[in-house]
Amino acid sequence: MRITTVILDFDGTLGDSRRIIVDTLRETLRQHGLPQNSEDECAATIGLPLKEAFVRLAKVDDATAMDCVATYRSIFDIHNVTGAVKPFANVVQTVERMHAADLTLTIASSRGRDSLPSLVRSIGIGQYISYIVSADDVTHAKPHPEPVLLTLEHLDAKPEETLVVGDMAFDIEMGRRADTLTCGVTYGNGTLAELEEAGANWVIDDFAQLLNILSVE
Repeated sequence: MRITTVILDFDGTLGDSRRIIVDTLRETLRQHGLPQNSEDECAATIGLPLKEAFVRLAKVDDATAMDCVATYRSIFDIHNVTGAVKPFANVVQTVERMHAADLTLTIASSRGRDSLPSLVRSIGIGQYISYIVSADDVTHAKPHPEPVLLTLEHLDAKPEETLVVGDMAFDIEMGRRADTLTCGVTYGNGTLAELEEAGANWVIDDFAQLLNILSVE
């Protein structure tokens, strides 16, 4: 059956935001007098809602985590200058070709709506994206299937004709729990082993390889 809908993660899949996210996480921890986790430990939380990221990193209670979220967003706004987040190699060209092939392209991200739409536009793909689900649009974030289920309902799309693409095991689990096909990318923040263990149908090293999966010429 032909895939008609592609649900894309943003951070680590479309946009190379690792540096700005990790630096902002560590600066937030410092400002709150909390131990600064390593870069790899911080990167391992990319894709989770910010509150959960701080609970995992600093073992803090929910109230402290929400204080950290507010600080993080303030710092991120300062760091997020034009060009701070760039598209990964071949992302823009591949998105253009998928759109030209009449595929419906959407985004499901744990990033807040305060920054997600503007970042999508800033990397040059905003005009190709039909629907965006942010952390603020759902009750249950990744790896819960709600972001995918919400997208399928909005588009009246079939899960068996839908491909979820992401760089973390959270993305793959989210797609599998919604009964969609899944594809992991290895150039982001997750590892090949993590993506395979999560049960991805495909794992690719270059975003352009999606065109082969989707049979786009």
